[in-house]
Amino acid sequence: MANWLKYVIAFVSAFALMLAFRTLAFSIHGVTGDGLAPLYKNGDRLLINRCSYGLRIEGNGLLPYSRLMRQPVERGDIVAFSLGGDSIEGLMIARCTAVPGDTIRTTNGLMTVPGLVNCAKTDHYWLEAVNKQNPIDSRHLGFIPERNIIGRVMTVLYNRNNSYLP
Repeated sequence: MANWLKYVIAFVSAFALMLAFRTLAFSIHGVTGDGLAPLYKNGDRLLINRCSYGLRIEGNGLLPYSRLMRQPVERGDIVAFSLGGDSIEGLMIARCTAVPGDTIRTTNGLMTVPGLVNCAKTDHYWLEAVNKQNPIDSRHLGFIPERNIIGRVMTVLYNRNNSYLP
């Protein structure tokens, strides 16, 4: 085998492993806007743990949606979710404030647990933005199904505007 071919195979293998790791385990997403201020600011790059609630198997019509080694989303977790379809596009970040089995009541935008609206569906969660000013969250979208939750927000890697956060 040619000497250069060994390097090509090593490079392609490393690239494929990195892509698989990034797709299945972790991903980096940027925050646009101040819907999560003061916790996350415009320009922050967040590390999302895609395996925190189990390995997602999407299926895309060929297989049914499922999660291997499923772990429940816990109240207080800050999660990344998407809506898919033709509704709002992009990744959204919100805090889980009610889990399946909880009942909630909203009054003028404020939520209390327990309350009146039942969140008893086994795979639906009530997610609220950290900043209550004009958020896109469960107060506008209703309950978010588990299949739309991508993973748990781990940390801020850096801020694109400041280039580094201590």
